[in-house]
Amino acid sequence: MTAMTYAEAARLALQEEMARDPKVWALGEDLGYEGGMAGQYDGLQAEFGSDRIVDTPISESTIMGAAVGAALAGTRPVAEMRFSDFAMCAVSELVNQAAKARYMFGGQARVPLVARMPIGIRGGIAAQHSQSPEAWYVHTPGLVVVTPSTAADNRGLLKSAIRCDDPVVYMEHKGLWGVVGEVDEDDEEPVPLGVAAKVCSGDDITIVSWAAQIGVAALAADALVEDGISAEVIDLRTLYPWDRDAVMNSAARTGRLLVVHEAVRIGGFGGEIASDVAETLGIPVARLGGERIPIPFSVPLEDAYKIKVDRIVARVRELVA
Repeated sequence: MTAMTYAEAARLALQEEMARDPKVWALGEDLGYEGGMAGQYDGLQAEFGSDRIVDTPISESTIMGAAVGAALAGTRPVAEMRFSDFAMCAVSELVNQAAKARYMFGGQARVPLVARMPIGIRGGIAAQHSQSPEAWYVHTPGLVVVTPSTAADNRGLLKSAIRCDDPVVYMEHKGLWGVVGEVDEDDEEPVPLGVAAKVCSGDDITIVSWAAQIGVAALAADALVEDGISAEVIDLRTLYPWDRDAVMNSAARTGRLLVVHEAVRIGGFGGEIASDVAETLGIPVARLGGERIPIPFSVPLEDAYKIKVDRIVARVRELVA
């Protein structure tokens, strides 16, 4: 096992996939010059050349449009959006073209691209750089949506995303870029899409989350032990397809469900999970998510927006009571 950051693990995955398949390439702003905002592309242009790690103009629609065309032509592009917020300039190319092509061409064409859209709060980067719009893309037929929470998963899931024959919206959490985790460099197998991971076992309540909130949920589960409450934490890892069986089986056994996400609670993907479980199992369910406000630039106000351990603990206590 090797200790590496979440960002380094993604770089390793891309390096391995580019070495394995000459059709894999990446395009985006300053990938060669800067190496990515967290070093996700560091040194790859020197290794693979500027025709496979391509520096582009500052135009998200151009990046995504080129990626869609290149994917239709038979390559496997990785389109770097830098921030999920910036990707909104390229939504038409992704949602109206990439997501629809296989259906509209009767399966005769595929769009095997990866759109990297970092999400989440990273400390004082304000309203236009901190959003988590994953629910937008889960709502769009034709798109796969991935949200890794650990370094090992960021390597394994990115490999699966690159090999997927459908367009993948790959949403790394910016707050995790520098977080160190254990990665088995000898195991080059991808982590399968659509399979959740059990972070910890419990009997009294199921907590479902993804991305950076998984670490917070795990800490809350530890804190709840003092109350005699045993919480099971499920990391979805892939939001679409989501591992409905894993969630249903856990919730049926514990009898309660809490879904936690950093994204705005209203219209968030947590509502889909909670309603599906409630309709299917008829058990108590609840959600925790962000307020429907822009993410503040002020760090204290940003901190107040976050879903922290104490809020999860308090909501679990209410459900168990």
